[in-house]
Amino acid sequence: MTNLAPLTNHQVRLAARPVGLPTRDGWSFSTEPVTEPSAGGIVIKTLSLSLDPAMRGWMNEGKSYIAPVGIGEVMRAGGIGKVIASANPKFAVDDIVTAGLGVQQYAAFDEAGIKQAGVAKIDLRMGSITQWLNVLGMPGMTGYFGLMDVGQPKAGETVVVSGAAGAVGQTVGQLAKIKGCRVVGIAGGKAKCDWVVNELGFDACIDYKGGSVRDGLKEHCPKGVDIYFDNVGGEILDQVLAKINRKARIIICGAISQYNNTTAIQGPKNYLSLLVNRARMEGIVVFDYADRYPIAIAEMAGYLKDGKMKSKEDIVVGIETFPETLLKLFNGENFGKLVLQVAAE
Repeated sequence: MTNLAPLTNHQVRLAARPVGLPTRDGWSFSTEPVTEPSAGGIVIKTLSLSLDPAMRGWMNEGKSYIAPVGIGEVMRAGGIGKVIASANPKFAVDDIVTAGLGVQQYAAFDEAGIKQAGVAKIDLRMGSITQWLNVLGMPGMTGYFGLMDVGQPKAGETVVVSGAAGAVGQTVGQLAKIKGCRVVGIAGGKAKCDWVVNELGFDACIDYKGGSVRDGLKEHCPKGVDIYFDNVGGEILDQVLAKINRKARIIICGAISQYNNTTAIQGPKNYLSLLVNRARMEGIVVFDYADRYPIAIAEMAGYLKDGKMKSKEDIVVGIETFPETLLKLFNGENFGKLVLQVAAE
């Protein structure tokens, strides 16, 4: 067991609710000693954290699928860590676990907190730490259940996915190809588009920064769109709605183009296309499928092992970089799943 007495926990806390993009002055930085676990509890050393667009929504006051992060609270984040002290028979020192660790170097949980944080052991033989934050983690689970349960793909259908080079998008596109679909991505920049076509095997990718999305859809979806997995919202959603087929399924995963608006969120202007085409638009919140994660993890770990699926992560080192690293999500800088490495294993 690690001697905890000399250890200091560095934490990032939400200091103010952001208006528009969250800036460094909206965060506070605190330290506290790391103490021994309570009866039935554990202490985890954070190795890597998942940075996701959903974090922006968690900072806002108001009703949502999950309570907002409170002012003064450690910022919510999922991550991978190593158990360094345990007073719980289910966890041993050196176990590698996934959990809602928060943006901090160490996380301590009592017995009730272990369940609340979703602490679970992971097997690094199934995938690396960063893959457990990507394809085998929350983004991968979102992509899997959003596509398979909400989208219900059938071989030969055309699937369009926005944010194609991001964490969720890369999983959705590769999974759709495995299931026999034609897959068209939408991403920002030639490098990202080339990667999803040449490395991930998408049939085509539309560069929204380099040309017209409408023209790209016309060229690459000549038979229309059967499934649209939406990560961005806004104008791109409207342009895809203009191309949907009868009985199309639109999965609303996110709307990153709208998260930092200082004015009202732009909803779909072209929503009557849903009526005309008898189409369905449905949201996906990954936590609804938590009891089925092991099924999806086992399937996609097999694809990783067989080389049918690839996993790309954009890794930034250092908890002190959190405020600026988070912004990479909203200006399109990240290439692949954004991961904050807090400590080496």
